Formats: sequence, C-alpha cells, structure tokens
Amino acid sequence: MKIAQKLTVISQMIIILIFWSVSQGQISPWEIEFSRQGVLRPALDGNMAIPLASLDPGNIVGLEVMHPSWQQGQGRVDYKISGDELLVSSVSGGRSTMWVGPCNAFALYTIEIDSLAGDCQVGIAFADIAGTSSLQISLDYNAGQAVLCRGVVYKEGKEVASQLLSENRVITRELPMRFHVQMLGSGLTAFVETKGLPQVVGQWEFNQYIDLRAKQKMHSWHSLLLTELKAGGELAIGKVTACLSAGIGLADLRAITYEDGSPYLDKGRLWYTISIRGRQLPHHVQGVFSLNPSVFDLKMEGIILFDRGDDLLRNEIASHIYFDRRENIWRGVTTGFSCYANPEREIKEIWAVESKRDPRFGMSIMSARQMGLEGNYEDAHIIYDEQAGKWRMLLCENTDGPYRAVVRESDRWDSGFEKIAGPVEVDSTGTQIQMFGSQRYCLFGSADRCLYVFSYPDLKQRGKLQLDLPPWNENSGTRVWTNVVPLPQGYPARFVALTMDRFNYPGITGPNWSYGALYLYHGWHKDQDLTNYEYQPE
Repeated sequence: MKIAQKLTVISQMIIILIFWSVSQGQISPWEIEFSRQGVLRPALDGNMAIPLASLDPGNIVGLEVMHPSWQQGQGRVDYKISGDELLVSSVSGGRSTMWVGPCNAFALYTIEIDSLAGDCQVGIAFADIAGTSSLQISLDYNAGQAVLCRGVVYKEGKEVASQLLSENRVITRELPMRFHVQMLGSGLTAFVETKGLPQVVGQWEFNQYIDLRAKQKMHSWHSLLLTELKAGGELAIGKVTACLSAGIGLADLRAITYEDGSPYLDKGRLWYTISIRGRQLPHHVQGVFSLNPSVFDLKMEGIILFDRGDDLLRNEIASHIYFDRRENIWRGVTTGFSCYANPEREIKEIWAVESKRDPRFGMSIMSARQMGLEGNYEDAHIIYDEQAGKWRMLLCENTDGPYRAVVRESDRWDSGFEKIAGPVEVDSTGTQIQMFGSQRYCLFGSADRCLYVFSYPDLKQRGKLQLDLPPWNENSGTRVWTNVVPLPQGYPARFVALTMDRFNYPGITGPNWSYGALYLYHGWHKDQDLTNYEYQPE
C-alpha cells in the first residue's frame, strides 16, 4: 500500500475514533433501548437465605448439650432423635422449650412439622435466659377443629398480651408443612407452606408490649422451639432454622457506588441495596445483594441495621450506600421509616450513615445521625460533584400532595443541604443521579406510568426511559425505581437496569407494601452497533 493510501486509511480511522468518542460522550438516556432479560420474586426462598442457626436432628450428637431444653410447669415433655427427625412426646402432658439460636428481630424462623398425633402447640419463642420474659408465636392443633395461630407476650412471669392472629383465616392441617415466622422489627407475619407459595396465617404488631429491636435483647435473648402436648401427644419435627431471608418481596433497588456516583463493580459483580419486604412500614429490612450483570444470578449478601445511639437497632430502607475513596470509609443516606413503629414519638427524616467496616456482608450496623432533613423526605441519592465542589442530593419531597423530585446541595456530606432545583411538576419516586457518557442526568419513577429523565442539576424534563416490556400493566402500580448502571466493555450490554413491580403479596391484611418482583433489563444506545461491539476483558 502506498504511503498516501496509508495516510488516508489512518485519517479515516482517526475520524471514526473521534466520532465514537464524541458519540460515547453524548449518550441520551431516553434513546437507550432496554430489553427485558428476566424476572424473579423470591418468597421466603431458602436458596437465597443466609444461615444464622439451626436445629438439625440428622446432625446432632449430644442433644442435651447442643440444644438444651427446659420443662415448664407440671408434666414432662420428652425428646429423642430418630433418623433426621426430632421426636417430641409426653405421657402425662407438658410444656417445654428447646434452644435453637439467637434472638434476631429481623430474621426468618422456620419449623418443619412432619407429623403429629393428639392436641399440641408448636412454635417459636424469644426469651431471656431465665425464661420469665418472652414473645411466643405458635400453631395450636386441636383434634377435629381448625388450626389456630396465636401470639403471647410475658413480662417477668406475667402474661401481658395474648392475641389470636388467625382470626377469619383457614389454616391447612396438611402435613408435612413448614411454619415460617418472619420477624419484622416491631411486628411479625406468620406463614404455613405445603405446596406453592407460603400462605399468610397471622400478623401482629407487638411493639407496644415488647421491643425486640433493643440491643440488649438482640445480644442476650435466645430463640427457642416451643412445644406443648396433651397426654399421649406426639410430634415429629424436621429442621428448625433461623436465617436472614429475602422476604416475600423486593423493592427500592439502588446500586452501591463510589462517592462520585460511579458504580461499585467488585469481582465482576454490581452491588445493590434492596429493601426486603414484610407488610407495611416499618416492616421492611435493608438488604444487600450482588449481581453479575451479564446474567441474572442475584445473590443475597447481608442486611444493614442502623444505630442512632438510642439502644435500638433500626430497620431503615431506601438507602444509598457509597464508598468514599478520599477518606476510605463507607457512608450514605437512608430514610427513617422505622419511625412508624413509634409514630407518637418519632418523625420520618433522612439520616446520614457511616461505617468503617464494609457493610455489604452478613449483618452490618452503620451509625446514623440527623442531617437536618426532618419530615416528608425519602429516596435520597447523594454524590460528590467534583466539578462543582459540592455534595448534591436528589430526593423526593412531599409538602402539599404527591412526592416530587428536588436537588439539594451542601459543602458537607452529612448536613447543610439547601434546595437548588425543583420541585418538578410530576409525581416522583426512587431517585437516581447517573452519568451517561460525559453528562449526568436525574432519573426517577412516577405514578405517570413511565420512568422520567431530567437534566442535572437544574431538573428540566428531557425524556423517558424506553422499556420493551415495562414492569406494570393497566391494573398495577407504576411508581417503580429506575436504577440504570453503565457497564464497561466486555459485557453483553452497554447498560443494565434492575427494577421491580408493585404487586403485593397475597393474604396480607391492612396497609400493604409487600411488593415486588425484580426485573432485569439490558440496554443499548441507538447509535451503537451491536455487531461491532468489542468484547474485551475488564
């Protein structure tokens, strides 16, 4: 090839590279085409659980030491191991408890009931070591009658509350079954599972009688297998387990980031805070999950609790957690929804949270402090804008109607945030500040059956995200979270979006925010050539 021809080819390549660079720097989010890849709704899914403790008869040697028991009152309950079952029986009738593990106000407790004969009671108790104070939740089997679900609270040996939780509910007598107790901080929901989805059989707000979120109870109380049998009664128990669970729905998805809002991509996985759903506010827990964005292998990694310094561990949600590389510390913001456990004494507000320990794994506790945003604020997303030299926050505020997006800024990450843009005119939820090419945009969901894109930081409407199969229909809610993340080369898509639907779990009564399923989307910008996209190692 002649020199002139070579120069022409080189010139053409340079022009192409310049065009590619410019096009990458001018990506319009509303021109990205998102294609649904998968959908997932864990429902007390054991495959996604993180174990805390178990009573596993098939692996017990020395039952009386591994799992000591305590007789209560007159009569006696006897225990023995038979294969992979714990056989519980009583000649004269009796009541007893057997140690399972810790008392955790945010865990899922499950009893596998294989068979029974006669009248009996079986459930989970949370108690001090002396057994004088406790919370108990149980199934009561009565021959020829319906199964009942009941909750009882004792304080210093005296019964202070007893409530039938299964009123107007039919509980199957089919065996074997699993009895689940989903602890929700200030309340609980009970389920039975035979085939298909676990069925709700009871729910209870017990916080007015006893607060299991107290650090002292979390540190020193225990979980116990509770059994009471009439004379001649028998009961066969499989495993009893305690775990951190993905709950009955997942929502409020937000990618964990660095301080500038760029995604925290670690070991080829994106990391998310996702609220683990119970029933209503304040019955959710801040979960941490990871995902390889080239597939749909969502994995539960842990939960985060929040310590305000008032001797309670809080289950706040809708958090944005980031790693501040400049100060080598984990920080973020969260919405104080736990206030609804004590609405007469507490109000909702945005809290600044911090931890020197990596909070992504197991059960983590982040310290929380007020930041001057008390009232109807939620869904805050925070970044440090190096060009502006400011911390900026996109959040939803409600003053006279629906929640609407605003931008606030401050010289500090944890206080002093003043409004600089908004509120927008449209309903807003699930905020996100994200970089597309060389420019940031503000994204949020809405009741308007769309996912909005607004300019940053002045909040001017620019467009809407394009999803080929959105996570709603004409009968469902549409206030879902956007959660778009750009990916480096080497992945089968340029962008990934993880969002949810708003279908509540069946069987919950009263106020209900038990949604939803998760939806994974891959996104390509219209100016990108899929056939020529280079797959390269990171």
